[in-house]
Amino acid sequence: MTGRFVELASTTAYKKGIPNLRINYTPHPITDRPADICRKFLEGSDPHSGKPLVEQIVSALTNPLSPEDKKTGFMMRDPRPRLLPPDTEDNLQQLFMDSNFTDGGPVILPTEKRVVEMLKATSHDPEEVVGTMRPSPPHEAWEYNVEMVAVNAVMAGAKPEYFPVILALASTGTSSLFSSTSSFARMVVVNGPVAREIGMNPGIGALGPFNQANTTIGRAWTYISKNLGGSGDPGETYLGSQGNALNYGNLCFPENEEQLPKGWKPFHVQKGFKESDSVVSLFNGWSYANIAWYSHLTYQEIMTNWLSHFFSYGTRQATFMIDPVTAEYLYDQGFDSKEKLADYMATNSTTPAWLFWNPRLVELAEQGVEPYASYLKLGDGAEIPQSRYIRRPPRKTGSKEPQTGSGRPFFPETLDAQNSLEIVVVGGGTNTYWAGGDFSYMSSASVDQWR
Repeated sequence: MTGRFVELASTTAYKKGIPNLRINYTPHPITDRPADICRKFLEGSDPHSGKPLVEQIVSALTNPLSPEDKKTGFMMRDPRPRLLPPDTEDNLQQLFMDSNFTDGGPVILPTEKRVVEMLKATSHDPEEVVGTMRPSPPHEAWEYNVEMVAVNAVMAGAKPEYFPVILALASTGTSSLFSSTSSFARMVVVNGPVAREIGMNPGIGALGPFNQANTTIGRAWTYISKNLGGSGDPGETYLGSQGNALNYGNLCFPENEEQLPKGWKPFHVQKGFKESDSVVSLFNGWSYANIAWYSHLTYQEIMTNWLSHFFSYGTRQATFMIDPVTAEYLYDQGFDSKEKLADYMATNSTTPAWLFWNPRLVELAEQGVEPYASYLKLGDGAEIPQSRYIRRPPRKTGSKEPQTGSGRPFFPETLDAQNSLEIVVVGGGTNTYWAGGDFSYMSSASVDQWR
């Protein structure tokens, strides 16, 4: 463990019942550090204890356990009262702020009356368990019921008619504040009749602060993640180094199904649901870029070129958010389905040489293994004719095919696998616009089962 995570390591050990686990720390960070720097870290001292690191590791592995080492015990979730004592609105708002129950902004106070009104929007019992959530795998999962979710929905400013959507989100057990140093963001796309029923905005400004349903459903997900999923403590249960502004509303919007080109399926139908189903779909990523570009090239060519040069750490997937006007243009270009467009972009995209090569592939190229030997001759500034957006099947047992460091072969004959691109149509048609980002599809959940 690196020295930046002393608090995380110690509390995690305690939560697992080993409060005095022997833990050794290196200086931080070690990611992408060259071997000589890492060796210096090992030859130096533990930044937490100040003792020589290697000696401390050997001692921890070889010395008998002391009575203190053998102690056990678990860190349990702090009990919280169902009701707070009466107080002024200003004092209660401050209490919520000081307790880290909010996103830093004022909340709608969850009075009993307001929570009861929220609960009327579902047929499910207030005590029914909705799911469990944790900030990340090392942490314990917290269980929550319908009433607890209702409290957070009220705090976020949601109307009762939005509640089944929020329950569906909560039922996934997915935190919008995943505890990673990489500052992840999350996105939720709503499909089906419910989006129209509750007045969500799929058109002009859909991703902006212009619609109560879009805004408060996304905000409720943040509150559920903090207050019911334990993701609220920077440095312990949230480790995003810079954080991510998208976490405030979690990019919550409905797909503009009414303006899909003929033959383009709504996103939830692509994932196996019926068109009449109401569904929430979750995505994970970091960011997206807004692009409206005028060129002699076709839009599909521009989008494919962008995809080739788009880089986000470890990215082998992307999601496109396409304005209806642009979707119609692409339809006129012969793309009569989202799948056809995604396949075109995936198979025609390339990989810049600086991003393609790793030590193992260079070694294969220098040994004369094709196609790597030919690729290496193209030079450092070349675009390698291989896509990063094809989900290739793992190598069969006994196969002699060369592999990349991730275990994925780069041979063209494996391109019968699915691409890893998603397409959602959203926007109001005021510009030939599209946006692309590193968001990848996670899961979907039914809204109807929570009505």
